[in-house]
Amino acid sequence: MADDRGSSAAVLLAFLSGAALGAVAALLLAPESSNESRERLRRYARKAEDRLHGMAGRAGEVFEEVVGQGKDFVETKKSVLRDAFEAGRQAMREERDRMRGGGSHEA
Repeated sequence: MADDRGSSAAVLLAFLSGAALGAVAALLLAPESSNESRERLRRYARKAEDRLHGMAGRAGEVFEEVVGQGKDFVETKKSVLRDAFEAGRQAMREERDRMRGGGSHEA
């Protein structure tokens, strides 16, 4: 699962980098004035910033969700281990009591 997240992040980074480079190249090669180009770059930068903030927010939400699921998983496993340990202790007590009880019957 970690590999999936790593490769997804790499694809997203490559896509965003390609989009940014393509936008810059298009603006530099476009037949418009430098003022128009600068304004278009500003608009693009604002849109990109808004999208990145949204993606960062979503990434934070996903991270918190995964951490919560991890905590739940650990708690579940701790509970299972605690129950198994207690069952083992109880079985040991019962066997000890049986051994003691069995010895008194033979005497």
